[in-house]
Amino acid sequence: MRAAQIRRWPTVIAPQEPAEKTEKVLHEDVLDYISRPESVSLARNRAARLVGEWGEVQLTETTRLLVSELATNAVQHGAVRGRFLRVRITLTESVLRIAVTDARGERLPCEGVPASDDTHGRGLLLVRTLSARWGVGVLAVGKTVWCELDVTEGGAIPS
Repeated sequence: MRAAQIRRWPTVIAPQEPAEKTEKVLHEDVLDYISRPESVSLARNRAARLVGEWGEVQLTETTRLLVSELATNAVQHGAVRGRFLRVRITLTESVLRIAVTDARGERLPCEGVPASDDTHGRGLLLVRTLSARWGVGVLAVGKTVWCELDVTEGGAIPS
């Protein structure tokens, strides 16, 4: 059985909480996309470009990958005809937060263990590995899957 068939977004929410929201927002971008596969590349390229323009060049490729994974999951598992997915990128002095919202609040993400030969099922593993925190917020309609990168002086990810 393929990992994509094993994992059907059961009701499991990541245990982490977002970083404190007391810091001033330095930059923020919010854009809605049609929930189609072509939107993933638009979202990831826009996010990476903006993070670079905001002076966090060291985070651009990680941002590109994280937006790609979260947006792909939203398209594959959260799409509803006529509804959009929303990508929000927020930068404070210490955190870069990536949040992707889709219309399917009943389909919550769950990390699984894909078979070694499976071509799918590693997205949340990448999100967990590359980010400092990640989680899911359930909304009245839909959900937001988010992750955060800790930013140090100069924009480098702490080791």
